[in-house]
Amino acid sequence: MDPSKGADQGPKNVLGGPLALCGQNPITGFYRTGCCETGPLDRGSHTVCAQVTAAFLEFTRSRGNDLSTPLPWADFPGLKPGDRWCLCASRWLEAVAAGAAPPVDLQATHEAALRIVPLEALKRHALS
Repeated sequence: MDPSKGADQGPKNVLGGPLALCGQNPITGFYRTGCCETGPLDRGSHTVCAQVTAAFLEFTRSRGNDLSTPLPWADFPGLKPGDRWCLCASRWLEAVAAGAAPPVDLQATHEAALRIVPLEALKRHALS
């Protein structure tokens, strides 16, 4: 048993509790499980569960990552404001600095996000 995962062996959120579901419509997560789970293949640390906004979608498009345009070949419908999505922790932190960070669900944000993003920044942008 890995004591760092607790008795239930499941992934933890940034508050130390069990990782909650982020979104299923569209299905999110690096592994497309609906959760912001991470692992060795997830080099971008898609660990921040956010409710995307128009400002964030424009910001990330300006950085070369268009999340609004559907990509049928990748079974990606494109995001619209209000959708919940597992974002790269570093991109979310860039958005904080630019004043374009979308709100986050702390219960559904993986604890690995804390390697990149300070907990206080996440708390300041928490969904109410």
